[in-house]
This record gives sequence, structure tokens and C-alpha cells, in this order.
Amino acid sequence: MSTSRFLTAVLLAMAVAAAGADAQAKPAVAVPPDADHAKEALAKSPRHGEWVDIKLPDGTKLVTWVVYPETKKKAGVVIVIHEIFGLSDWVRGVADQLASEGFIAVAPDLLSGMGPNGGGTDSLGEDATKVIRTLQPEAVVARLDAARAYALGLPASNGKVGSVGFCWGGAASFNYAAAQPKLDAAVVFYGTSPTDPEAYARITAPVLGHYAGDDERVDATIPAAEESMKKLGKSYTPNVYAGAGHGFLRQLTGRDGANLKASQKAWPATIAFFRKRL
Repeated sequence: MSTSRFLTAVLLAMAVAAAGADAQAKPAVAVPPDADHAKEALAKSPRHGEWVDIKLPDGTKLVTWVVYPETKKKAGVVIVIHEIFGLSDWVRGVADQLASEGFIAVAPDLLSGMGPNGGGTDSLGEDATKVIRTLQPEAVVARLDAARAYALGLPASNGKVGSVGFCWGGAASFNYAAAQPKLDAAVVFYGTSPTDPEAYARITAPVLGHYAGDDERVDATIPAAEESMKKLGKSYTPNVYAGAGHGFLRQLTGRDGANLKASQKAWPATIAFFRKRL
């Protein structure tokens, strides 16, 4: 074979190999829309989302946003725990993004029944942050348990349930892992770790944490959690993103690009984590 033909054959083989690699490569995981674009994204979403009323033990209802993936297979469920602001369009946008990745997303309004005339987040407005602080941990767990029970009863569910929370909800997600031994996975976005040292012994689910580098109050709680989980042989993986600020996933344009960079690492890692566990 001549030198020119040999080089041509080598280049052709390289091209074929590259094409095969591209064909097998997984598509990029898109981050959820930020707070400014969530409502618009929801309006354009092709996925089926619906409001449901989940009955609580005391007879009241837990208003919940549920989004289904476009798949024929049974899917894992992710409970989406909102921020201190309550169930917002942004949280619903996160739920929709989870559904786009193949999960059933269940986002309960944990402020249901706590507003004027028995309303929830929408009826509370700016008072949502004040009222949510009055929610006792036991009440939060009871409401999350109701959402989990509802999810397990869905015909489209594969029987596995994880949780993801943000800010106040991030702390709630970590605490829920300690309270619900049958939880399959928990993700914490910039939420504080449990303050009770004994809580870590009750955790059976693997926990993945995403934290902002410039978030001293929250980050100060990471070392104790890491030490306790390691000592107990539990799975806890904290990731701290330099330069990012608290709430980086909902504020993608903040911190001169650091929030976006953090989100582009944290969100795909979250999806991969849930795909492995759910």
C-alpha cells in the first residue's frame, strides 16, 4: 500500500471511530430555567403537569404539582422540596426539568392550608418566609411522607423515591433522609446539615450535596456532616463551587458567571446520581 493510501485509510478509520463515539455520546444535560424564565418555560413545556390534592392524616389537603416524563417505562420519583419562599414557578420549573430527564417529579406546597382561608404559598405572598419558619420538623416530615406515599401509589412509578431540596428545602431534604429510612436517595442544594448528631445514624440513603463557595453560614455545617457520615460508613458527597453564591441554581446570571458554572456541574451530577439510585 502506498503512503498516501495508508494515510487515507488511517484518517478514514479515525473519522469512523469519531462518528461512532459521537453517536454513542449522551446528550448534554440542560440546567433548569432560572427564576426569571421559569414561567415561560412551563408554558412551553410539552410534558404533562397537573395539580393534585394529597390527603393528609388530619383531613386537610397537601396541594402538589406533579410532572410526568414522556416515557412508556415506569419511572423513579423525585420529591422536589421548595425554598423558604414556598412553591414557586421556579420550583415547578425544576420539577419539569426533572421530568424531561425521565423522572416523575412531585413538588408539594408544604405551606398548604397555612395561608388565609386555608390557602398556601400563593395566598401568603411575602409572608411565606415568616410562616414557613413556624413549620415544625415533624410536620414537614409528615407532609413529605404523604407525598412519598402518593408517589409510590402512582401506576407509572417504579417504586423508588428520592428527594431534592433547595435552601430551606435543602436542609429539609437532608433531614428527611434521617427521618425516612426507606428513602432511596437525597440531594441537598445549599441547605444546612442536621444539627442533631444522632440523626446521621438513622440515614440509610446516599446523600449528595451542592454548596456555594460564598455561603459561610451553610458551608460551616458541612464538616460535621462529612465527619459523622464517614465515621458511620454512610455515603455523603459534598461539592463546593468556588465563587458561586447561595441560591445559585435559581440565579444563573449571578456572580459573574460563577453561578452558571456551578449549576452546569451540580445539575448533571444530580441527574446522574438519581439515575443510578432510582
